[in-house]
Amino acid sequence: MLVQLAKDPLKIFDDIWSGNQMNAAPAFKVDISEDARAFHLDAELPGIDKENIALNIEDDVLTIKAERKKETEENSKDYHRVERTYGGFSRSFNLGEMIDRDNIAADFSNGVLHVTLTKAEPVRKTKEIAIN
Repeated sequence: MLVQLAKDPLKIFDDIWSGNQMNAAPAFKVDISEDARAFHLDAELPGIDKENIALNIEDDVLTIKAERKKETEENSKDYHRVERTYGGFSRSFNLGEMIDRDNIAADFSNGVLHVTLTKAEPVRKTKEIAIN
């Protein structure tokens, strides 16, 4: 029986929408790093409250959703350009099967969502066969 650990290990955490964005800037920046036991995602979400962030995994896809709300509207100024975006944002990433889905942790501090995705134990592909 063959066991597939990841669809393509070189493409783990590829943003699943990257090919469809036509070089548009992503909704928010994400840094991805790895150590011996886990992958770490740091998503920059300044100005967003913790209560307005959702993190979920469905099948092999990790999705981070956030909503930035415009609290006040200033009518005394005539704006020529506003470069702050309000509304819903999301990014989705392929995970493959290298992640232990029961041991995922997330923390939000100072506008950064830190997600720790513990690596799954590798499936042993060797077996000793007794000779009769």
